[in-house]
Amino acid sequence: MSELQTFYHPRHTLPHLPGLYMDPTLIQRRVLEDQVELWWFREPRRSLLCYCASVALIVGLGLGGVGLLSTTTSLSGEWRLGVGTTLCLLALAVLLKQLLSSAIQDMNCVQSQRRIEQLKSGGRADPWLMLAVGVAVMLCGTVLLFVATIGTRGHDRKEMLVSGLVLMAAGAGMALAVVSYSMLVYLKRRREQRRRMMMRMSRARRLGSRAVRVFSVSGGQMSQARRDASSSRTSLI
Repeated sequence: MSELQTFYHPRHTLPHLPGLYMDPTLIQRRVLEDQVELWWFREPRRSLLCYCASVALIVGLGLGGVGLLSTTTSLSGEWRLGVGTTLCLLALAVLLKQLLSSAIQDMNCVQSQRRIEQLKSGGRADPWLMLAVGVAVMLCGTVLLFVATIGTRGHDRKEMLVSGLVLMAAGAGMALAVVSYSMLVYLKRRREQRRRMMMRMSRARRLGSRAVRVFSVSGGQMSQARRDASSSRTSLI
């Protein structure tokens, strides 16, 4: 009887296995994934950071371009006209991207999650745009430095050197900031994936440890049980 009790152990209530129940945060995340309107507001810190960076970039490029254009007074300042126009066009490109994202969000004309992840503030398009703007500003500074080293005018040469150094430093700083930001986002995403994998492995281990165990019965135990049963029948007869 003891062997049978050991082999068959009834349970009136099912155990609460952690692997059979989903995490509330995971359930909430899946519910939010079904709402198209909420896809634009994921990762608010990242979106706010990219939005503030875009606004600062628009203001900086706009003020620099307008400042160079306003000081163009003679034919000797054609470089001011070219660089100022370039800076204003770059500021206009960043502003156009922000306005386009806002308009698409308001009209709700995009239903693809991949497109929204690209177009929203803080999406994949913002780092690439800022990197392109930084490289363009750095190229403008390099061209100014090259022209200043070849030119012979003293006053314009000093101003071109200063402007070229400032533009090169600003462009290199923007490019370095975008690359650092992309690396941080990549490392954070890898850490999140590793954390999810570890949670799944721990749940699988806990589920395996609480699984129903199957006891094996050897031949000796079966023969002993048969002898006990035959002896009990003989005693009854």
